[in-house]
Amino acid sequence: MVEKWTEEYTIQSVDADFKGDCRWSSLLSILQRAADRHIEALGISREEMIERGMGWMLITLELDMRRMPRDMETVYVDTWSRGAKGALWHRDYRIKNGNGELLGEGRSVWALVDIHKRKILRPSMFPYEVPIGQETVGELPSKAVLPEGVQLDEAYMYTVRYSGIDTNGHLNNARYADLCFDVLDEQELREGQVTGFKITYHHEARLKDTMLIKRSVEENNRVYVQGASPDGTNFFEAAIVRES
Repeated sequence: MVEKWTEEYTIQSVDADFKGDCRWSSLLSILQRAADRHIEALGISREEMIERGMGWMLITLELDMRRMPRDMETVYVDTWSRGAKGALWHRDYRIKNGNGELLGEGRSVWALVDIHKRKILRPSMFPYEVPIGQETVGELPSKAVLPEGVQLDEAYMYTVRYSGIDTNGHLNNARYADLCFDVLDEQELREGQVTGFKITYHHEARLKDTMLIKRSVEENNRVYVQGASPDGTNFFEAAIVRES
């Protein structure tokens, strides 16, 4: 039984930003791929899960990065399950390069869902045993909640289109990172380093849904971001952490 999965990936030009660093959305895609491969290694493919009417829904992801991978750099993502707590599953990640240099670590919270009824399923409904890894990379992540009293200003409007939706019919979780980092201006993008990113997904966004993306000013080395519909549906809340 595969307790820990290691995913190897070489950062391509399509994954890199204008500075040659891996985009955060690309990094989230790599982590998502590693989690999918680990589940497949336990004996159930994504196709079989779809046939069973099951899917994984990411609730919260928190990443702390010492540095981002660079264009054409090969990374190795270790991932393992920390088991279930209540109705939710917890998964950790550790990201290294080919020299064994630790680039970053991540913690995530997932739910097993009925993809037709859009309801959370009990962990006991999963048809295979999931081994629990013996390592941890920190405390279990809490939800990314906007601080009380934080002032948010409109950044831009976004409509979910073909380019963002995945096989589940909703905006892929990795694409939300692009929505968040698009609030940063040129000076913020060029100066300083982003060392962390945390996001909680509150409501799935589907084709033609419209989000008003808002942001805060930088406060305590953090920029807070929220995406909500014009009628007030809260799609996500996130925090971009910049070095001090």
